Amino acid sequence: MTKTADEIFAAMKESFEAAAGSLNGDADMALRLYAAAAEIESLYTYGDWVKKQCFPQTAEGEYLDRHAEMRGLARNSAVKAEGTIRFSIDEALASDLTVAAGTVCLTAAEVYFETTDDAVIPAGSLSCDAPARAQIAGKAGNVKANTVVYMNSAPVGISACANPAAFTGGDDAENDEDLRKRVLASYRTLPNGANKAYYEKTVLGIDGVRAVSVLPKNRGVGTVDVVVSSATGLPSQTLLDEVESVLNAVREICVDVKVAAPTAVTVDISAQIDAEAGYDAEAVRAAAGEALSAYFDGDLLGSDVTLAKLGNILYGVAGVKNYRISSPAADVAAEATELPVAGTITISAWS
Repeated sequence: MTKTADEIFAAMKESFEAAAGSLNGDADMALRLYAAAAEIESLYTYGDWVKKQCFPQTAEGEYLDRHAEMRGLARNSAVKAEGTIRFSIDEALASDLTVAAGTVCLTAAEVYFETTDDAVIPAGSLSCDAPARAQIAGKAGNVKANTVVYMNSAPVGISACANPAAFTGGDDAENDEDLRKRVLASYRTLPNGANKAYYEKTVLGIDGVRAVSVLPKNRGVGTVDVVVSSATGLPSQTLLDEVESVLNAVREICVDVKVAAPTAVTVDISAQIDAEAGYDAEAVRAAAGEALSAYFDGDLLGSDVTLAKLGNILYGVAGVKNYRISSPAADVAAEATELPVAGTITISAWS
């Protein structure tokens, strides 16, 4: 157990006095003893820190990375969100107008996106769509539709931009707790190059994958079906192709591996909120809706949506005094290949 410098000094003082008499009036000796006690305290502290880094259950940062490396794992990197930006002109032209790759657009919150390929507004048309991705990797790039409405430097002739659909797929670098779960799981279920644990370990090590369901022999002997989700929920085709490519490179001989997106199970939620006195009731309802929406991400793959969990989310919002959920009327079950996704979320005043 770590001891403080004061506790160590008291013990040293007691031992000194027992051996050589009182410290009264010997300020220099007392100072020296306290300095030594402080150094010993730092050694206690460092020893405790070293002990934490020795075990994956308590290791942090780069030391947890080293534990992962010994298990053949690595921390997943941050992923950039991807989507489409639509560029518009006011009047149709007689010739094509090209929007060059690298055009930068942004949201009001200054989240920047860059087109990844040239796009052309054909003669006689008013708009074109260009593929784009966030400039900085992370969840911040997962913005809603029609929020990327500013251009950093508008291409000649272009009058407006907007994203017709949300940008998705962005994810932060894997945090310590998520990596720790994978490291500990690698001890509990040892992959052998052919079993379910092997496929799970391989797929979860791919950047952008949030959860996976592995179904051996789902289409008969010699088949393995793999269902994956991304940070924002349903994965992009690019991510599915990457997972399939990785698995086909390491799968067993004569095994047919199929990678697919989960089936979306739409969950509509209707609830009433009673706000605490002193809180802006409308702001509390808005925060409750955002909290429910944030709950529906890729981690829900194969997981039931329970009324207890929804209620816990609502009650955890600051300013919520009471709540009443009218929809769904019961828990929503999900199979291993299904992903619950948020449908219409309606938060109304208490009545």
